[in-house]
Parts: sequence; structure tokens; C-alpha cells
Amino acid sequence: MTPLAALFAILGALLIGAISPGPSFVFVVRTAVAQSRADGIAAALGMGVGAMLFGALALLGLRTLMTEAAGLYLVLKIAGGVYLVYLAIRIWRGAKEPIEVARNGGSNARSLGRSFGLALATQLSNPKIIAVFGAVFAALLPSTRPLWLDLTLPALIFVQETGWYALVALAFSSARPRALYLGAKSWIDRAAGAVIGILGIRLLLDAR
Repeated sequence: MTPLAALFAILGALLIGAISPGPSFVFVVRTAVAQSRADGIAAALGMGVGAMLFGALALLGLRTLMTEAAGLYLVLKIAGGVYLVYLAIRIWRGAKEPIEVARNGGSNARSLGRSFGLALATQLSNPKIIAVFGAVFAALLPSTRPLWLDLTLPALIFVQETGWYALVALAFSSARPRALYLGAKSWIDRAAGAVIGILGIRLLLDAR
């Protein structure tokens, strides 16, 4: 496989992985609906940065980290599992709490920074993205590759991941999806919390 073909193959596989619902998708949707469109975009940027970091790590040898640096990888899995469980508990406990929907101008630098930071933490703790990046890079990345591929791939991963989640944020911050979410908030939040909690517990059990 040529380096250019490998580039498109990796980006295509990662896009499919991003589109499939998971903790990152749930977080962006909830942020865009419950807070503001700007917060949703900030969360999308956090997801993009997280994916870019995983891309850079994969280029350095994510598969090697999984096999050779077992202790460090175990710590990362435990930390990710604990954070997902914590996030699930927060979402579940807040399911019945009413949300004051942000109006125009409701976002500020602090709220945007918080949305970005929480999104980045969610992305970095996502067990799905670790597995996807490890498998995709191990299968599709050429063993010998030009420097331009190493420099281009993380940047393109950032653009692709941010672009996808920005579309998600724009769609779910519109009036009708937001109204539907607020009307069924309790059930949606509990379902999302349960799914994220199961993923976190599974990650902790795998670490054991």
C-alpha cells in the first residue's frame, strides 16, 4: 500500500469509528443541547485535540505501549475507567434536574474552556478510541513511511474529528432537537449515564 493510499485508508477507518455512537458522541450532544452551540463547538475541538494526540501516540507506537509498557497502559485504563464511571454518575444524578438553557451570549470563556477540557478528558478516557486507533494503525500504517505522512496524519485526524463533532453540535443545538431532548431529558440522561457507566466498569474489569 502506498503512503497516500494508507493515509486515506486510515482516515476512512477512523471516521467510521468516530461516527459510531460512544461516550464522546454522547458528551458532545449533551453539551450542545443542554448548554449552547458555542459550548458544543468547544467540545468538538476538545474531541479533535484528543484524537490528534492519539494519532501522534499511535505513530510513536500505541501497539508497543499496549504490549511492552504494560504497567503504564494499565494505569491509563484504570484512570479512564474511573473517569467514565464518575461521568456516568454525574449524568445519572442530574437526570431529573431542570436545565436552564443558555441563550445568546450565555457562553463565556470559562464555560467554553470547561466544555473543551471535559471533552478532551472524555475523549482521552474513551476505551473505544484506544482500541480503534491501535487496531487501525497496526493494520494500515506502513512499516516504512515518508516524513510527510507522520507530519500530515495527526493534523488531518484533528480536522476530521473536529469537523464531525462540530456537525453533531450544530445539528443538536438547533431548536427542535434541543426541545426533544429537554422533553425527554430524564430518560435520555439515564440511558446515556448507564451506557457510559457500563463502558467504564468494563474498562476497569479489563484492567484487572
